Amino acid sequence: MKTTLIGSGNVAWHLGKALQQAGHEIVAVYSPTAAHREALAEVLAPAKAVDSLDLRTTDAELFVIAVPDAAIASVASALQVPEGAIIVHTSGSQPLAALQGIAGARPGVFYPLQTFSKSKAVDFSTIPILLEAEDKQTLQVLQGVASTISKEVHQVDPNKRKQLHLAAVFACNFTNHLLGISRQLLQQAALPDTLLQPLIQETITKAMQQHPFQVQTGPAVRHDQNVIEEHLQLLQNQPLYQQVYQLLSRSIQVQHPKK
Repeated sequence: MKTTLIGSGNVAWHLGKALQQAGHEIVAVYSPTAAHREALAEVLAPAKAVDSLDLRTTDAELFVIAVPDAAIASVASALQVPEGAIIVHTSGSQPLAALQGIAGARPGVFYPLQTFSKSKAVDFSTIPILLEAEDKQTLQVLQGVASTISKEVHQVDPNKRKQLHLAAVFACNFTNHLLGISRQLLQQAALPDTLLQPLIQETITKAMQQHPFQVQTGPAVRHDQNVIEEHLQLLQNQPLYQQVYQLLSRSIQVQHPKK
């Protein structure tokens, strides 16, 4: 399917390559930043870098808005596409209604549930893609496209998609931030980052094999207040991290009341 990418960030970068490798033609790449659109268009050659959201003369059938959530509304308000074109956004949290003001377009959601970085290759075939559309025909087209790049394609209603996105923030974004805090604490003690790697790997492995609450370890689940107080003392010069520690410990203890 002939496709235009609107955006040149991490999602557009990986999704564009996956679509192209699956045999879809990337017709054009739009970004307000010339260097960014030209770089992605070069990767997806012979895609053309364009500097206007008036795309009515392009022969693309699918337009993918892959921009930050806060920019979707402004992009959609300026976007012009050929009559009958399918236009999707890739957000996990934004409603389908964000695209309903685009004249002549058939709106949809094409949400790949993964974290992306340009420097890290991904196997798109394992990435769940969550779809939403107003009509059955549009949904069928999106299912056909998605199934060419992923083995995990699902239709999901708006509320479940938002709940999934919320769960993903806890599983991915918050976990990554906590790993960053742990690395800072090691650096403050002049300890190598590698010391925690076996522990992190085992924690993730167990959490994938069993319910994470059932394999919880540590001073909070043991209600070991002496250790908790020692840790809080070590964080006395980092009050924000103290609050994070206290809140997470409290959440663990709510799940595991003292016997």
